Amino acid sequence: MAFHKVDYTKENGLPVVLTTVDKLVQWGRSNSLWAMSYGLACCAMEMMAAGGGRFDFDRFGTIFRASPKHSEVMIIAGTLTKKHAEFTRRLYDAMPEPKWVISMGSCANTGGMFNTYATVQGVDRVIPVDIYLPGCAPRPETLQYALMILQKKIRKETPRRKQKVKRLV
Repeated sequence: MAFHKVDYTKENGLPVVLTTVDKLVQWGRSNSLWAMSYGLACCAMEMMAAGGGRFDFDRFGTIFRASPKHSEVMIIAGTLTKKHAEFTRRLYDAMPEPKWVISMGSCANTGGMFNTYATVQGVDRVIPVDIYLPGCAPRPETLQYALMILQKKIRKETPRRKQKVKRLV
């Protein structure tokens, strides 16, 4: 019977990485976010610019998708009207779990300057929102920063999380 001794000294040591499966899964999830391109108004131009060559969302592993069945992140960029709210909820429900939502711009966050009967006064009345981006229209750098914050949030969660039921007004 042979005994093997592994020497972990600096001269001929082996690199050892210890982690849990949960952290490995969350690292993979956070670095391969597929976002649904869902631009409703002028903030959509800034969202498109973030996906372009100058700001390059691809380095974060973020790819814009047109289908909700392939998306994990919904970026709502612009003014949401009450006529379109039901369609937004249907797209959100079609996304697979786990899913996250970024509300981009003052109009999506609070209705903006449009305090009318036809405008939803905040997307969080229709679907649960994880990150709010203030501004009119927020710069692409702000959207990149929000994506980095979302990545940190995903890494802290457990992969087996259950979606919290959020009260929607």
